[in-house]
Amino acid sequence: MLALLTNWYKERFSDPQAVTLVFILMGIALAIYFAGGLLAPLIVALVLAFLLEWPVAQMHKIGINRTTAASLVLVAFIGLMLLITFGLVPSIWKQGVALITDLPTMLDKGLLTAQTYVNQYPQFVSPDQLDTMVGELKKMLDTQHLLDIGKQILGYSASLLVLMVYAILVPLLVFFFLKDKDQLIKGSKRFIPTNRQLARKVWFEMDQQIFNYIRGKVIEIVIIGAVSYLFFAIMDMRYAALLGVLTGFSVLIPYVGATLVTLPIALVAFFQWGISPEFGYLMLGYGIIQALDGNLLVPILFSDAVDLHPVFIIAAVLVFGGLWGVWGVFFAIPLASLVKAVLNAWPTPHSKLLDEEATEKAKTEA
Repeated sequence: MLALLTNWYKERFSDPQAVTLVFILMGIALAIYFAGGLLAPLIVALVLAFLLEWPVAQMHKIGINRTTAASLVLVAFIGLMLLITFGLVPSIWKQGVALITDLPTMLDKGLLTAQTYVNQYPQFVSPDQLDTMVGELKKMLDTQHLLDIGKQILGYSASLLVLMVYAILVPLLVFFFLKDKDQLIKGSKRFIPTNRQLARKVWFEMDQQIFNYIRGKVIEIVIIGAVSYLFFAIMDMRYAALLGVLTGFSVLIPYVGATLVTLPIALVAFFQWGISPEFGYLMLGYGIIQALDGNLLVPILFSDAVDLHPVFIIAAVLVFGGLWGVWGVFFAIPLASLVKAVLNAWPTPHSKLLDEEATEKAKTEA
């Protein structure tokens, strides 16, 4: 057994480039896992700088220096974020508060409907079971309880100090990352071993894929959210903006997100219209939006970005989401693609033999 493990280790880790790649990946993963909270502004700034690098590079190509290009792009991005914050967030907040306030009324209406079905079909659900479920739901959906949870969430994740740190540090970091990109990359290479050709190969494979994925995901969120909101508004559905935003962000979690957001949409529609033609039209329209997203929009936006089986995607969402929360869910597919790229590029005895044969052939021809 020991000899088998020794031979496997020699075959897989005898290449110095493979060892360098392992140390780079382990260092990044450990830094994020153990110091993610402290490094959060830096990580957010790196992600934003990565996304904004493309317009800065395009402006630099036409003769605009990087300092000016970085300043213009950053100002435009901050303006867009402020527009979204002050234009969209207040409406969503009001609708969220209204939904929490209306939950007891909606629960009472649902209870009456459920009681009717229990009286008609007592063989499936007994009145005692219904009373028990209703009692648990009332505890979960108690307005004050939900408001207390919201206050706790705001207290931990959106305190004034945290907002000030992000509002000041992140834009500054993004600006310097964009402005001094070449100098920062050159300086960081001193801390990486010279035999990093395999790591460079993996990065070149992942660079464009990650950018295409994030760009496509942002476009998908905007399109699905806007179309859903317009459809809900046309149907005169309550909480249209809130549900539209939820539908847009549900695309962050492939397969699972669409399933989860369907429940609140169906419940709100049911409590607003009951079993009626309007309820059927809304669910049909929502189903068409989801079908067009999965069968038309996603293939167009991500045709060159990812090539992963749905099982691997769901597993990546569960694993990376459990490790890094929301950020892990958002970057689950790029991280899964990174794992795939590493496995594809990892040297094997067969690949080493081919490389040696190619080297000998080149020497002979020379």
